Amino acid sequence: MEGTPMGRCAAIVGSPVDHSRSPVLHRAAFEALGLADWSYQRIECDGEALPALVDSLGPQWVGLSVTMPCKRAALACARLRTERAEAVGSANTLLRQSDGGWRADCTDIDGVTGAIRAHGFTGPDSGRALLIGAGATASAAVAGLAELGIEHLELMVRTPERAADTVSVARRFGMHTEVRGWDPELPGVDDVDIVVSAVPAGVVDDCVGAAARAPLVLDVVYHPWPTPMARAVWAAGSRLATGLDMLLHQAFGQVEQFTGRPAPRGPMAEALRAS
Repeated sequence: MEGTPMGRCAAIVGSPVDHSRSPVLHRAAFEALGLADWSYQRIECDGEALPALVDSLGPQWVGLSVTMPCKRAALACARLRTERAEAVGSANTLLRQSDGGWRADCTDIDGVTGAIRAHGFTGPDSGRALLIGAGATASAAVAGLAELGIEHLELMVRTPERAADTVSVARRFGMHTEVRGWDPELPGVDDVDIVVSAVPAGVVDDCVGAAARAPLVLDVVYHPWPTPMARAVWAAGSRLATGLDMLLHQAFGQVEQFTGRPAPRGPMAEALRAS
């Protein structure tokens, strides 16, 4: 691993991370804040290896951004956990504490709400949303949708019995949840305020035509880009919030936690556009 021994270090950890744009955002933030001796890198790591990695980091390390498949493992690595990270059962942020331990948070929730609001969402009409997928990102999406005023969640997964964790999260946030099996026609999509696709690239390709009928779609994938979902939403004239929008808005909170200073939102957004 690279680092700046006399400065401060942070990184994105997960697998794969070679495509991650997080370094673009955090390096732009450090530059704008005048933190010339701060570094930010990519570290390839799976969930099983994460505890050993975290334990190996020296005192110059201030924090980690965490992506798949490490988000649930990150929560377990931390002695302190925010209430919202506990509620969703995963963490995308690990912050070094003064005693050498770690604090877990889930700024993915801010990513969801920020991305959706950035594309014109001001409040629910039907109060219904369709969420595709049931992994760690889906759980964060549930929390974000609840914050946006969604009360009824339709959850579509290929294996309904694997949706138990996401359903539990929805219940913690007071949402009524209906779990359904995979149906590319997305029955009921015309009645929802938002569709969130929280599955990896390629998984949802057979559903994009139906999903594009919703007034607003959040597709968490940003590599490879554009996705079939993005093309379908653009063609239908609906609003599209992207994984890059989500990445940007979740990074604001991470930068503030790592540095203790307000995130330079303009320079971060510009760096992401330029990349």
